[in-house]
Amino acid sequence: MKLIVFTGPTLSVDEAREELEALYRPPVAQGEVYRAALERPWGIGIIDGYFERVPAVWHKEILWAMSQGIHVFGSASMGALRAAELAAFGMEGVGAIYEAFQRGALQDDDEVAVAQGPAEQGHRALSEAMVNIRATLRLAEEEAVISPAVGTGLERIAKRLFFPERVYPRILAAATREGWPEGELTAFREWVSQGRVNLKRADALAMLRVMRERREVAPRPKEVQFSFEHTDTWEALRREAAGLPSGHASEEDIPREALLDELRLEGRYATVARLALARALALDEARRQGLRHDEASLVRTGHALREALGLVDPERFGKWLEESGVENFQRLLRDEADVHWVQGMFAPELEQGLLDHLRVTGEYMVLMARVRDKQRVLREQGLDALTSAAERIPPGESWRWYFGTRLGRSIPENLEVYARAAGFEDAQALEAAVSREWLYVCALGAR
Repeated sequence: MKLIVFTGPTLSVDEAREELEALYRPPVAQGEVYRAALERPWGIGIIDGYFERVPAVWHKEILWAMSQGIHVFGSASMGALRAAELAAFGMEGVGAIYEAFQRGALQDDDEVAVAQGPAEQGHRALSEAMVNIRATLRLAEEEAVISPAVGTGLERIAKRLFFPERVYPRILAAATREGWPEGELTAFREWVSQGRVNLKRADALAMLRVMRERREVAPRPKEVQFSFEHTDTWEALRREAAGLPSGHASEEDIPREALLDELRLEGRYATVARLALARALALDEARRQGLRHDEASLVRTGHALREALGLVDPERFGKWLEESGVENFQRLLRDEADVHWVQGMFAPELEQGLLDHLRVTGEYMVLMARVRDKQRVLREQGLDALTSAAERIPPGESWRWYFGTRLGRSIPENLEVYARAAGFEDAQALEAAVSREWLYVCALGAR
């Protein structure tokens, strides 16, 4: 069960991975939680996020993720803020900073905000978070490095500074200008390099431990007590987020535009694009319905997919996963199950839609001409009934011909599953159609 965690200046990926094996992403921005939720992880953890220049993660996308059965945790920084704001809806906050926001002791966003370096430098913190400064000053007072009066003065100076400017040299320089006792300031300056408290880091690590323990003890999907409302604003954000690159692609990823160019050069782009549109609309409808699938349903979907692709053999299946660039087969399975469910819901309209599609693509006349010719040829052989053709063929011959010669694959282990996936009512209907096709092709070859 996959976990996705957004972290940055609070906790490095290397430190985080020592505590919890997960997919680590840079600080979260608007749309990132939605895109992460599309990967269907068990849980999402939010530590760091953007506060300025980049739109912040939206409350609604967190609510949507939870409505899809995904556990969402927050701590330390942006995660603590959003967890406090959404605690009533089920977002799970962890740590002292979250608790302070939750009870109202902290209210300002800048309590946890820091300036951060570029991604190539690991989003390293370039300033001190106000919550860390407070915790450090309290410890310095307890250890008699400074007096409570000096501690309060330094706290006020730090709070007045814009958050990117909150660094101890600047705070102490301002204190010197204001005339605070130089002896205490010097003592604090010497002590702070070793005595600095990193409350944000401690809370982030605590959240990772909670995520690991919760997944082990209570692995069931998230259940919420609210009904997610699809508004025009949400739909606009969702479409925008879905259309953006995730920002986390590896250099090893498939060059998608080059792949699509191959499809365009083959002249199949428009056809595949229509199929992709139908899939996207089906998935959208399933999400609107709040659809969830039990494990048995996903097992059936996986078996049907592997049968349809001829991937029953584990080795071939593993090779397919690797060569197809499938990073999350469970997400793909859930999507397939969603599509099948929506297809069943629209079954009455599907047949007419198929016929209209064949008409607008020009395939209707070609197929209809073949149908008429097949009926004429088989009628000449005395085969008017749809099922009578099978009686004229040696047992197993039509299967060997159809799957081996016609499709170039092995005979499926479960013909019933294959038949339904191929659009037939059952295996018997498939056998009748294959038998008629075999006799028709043989008759044409004999002429």
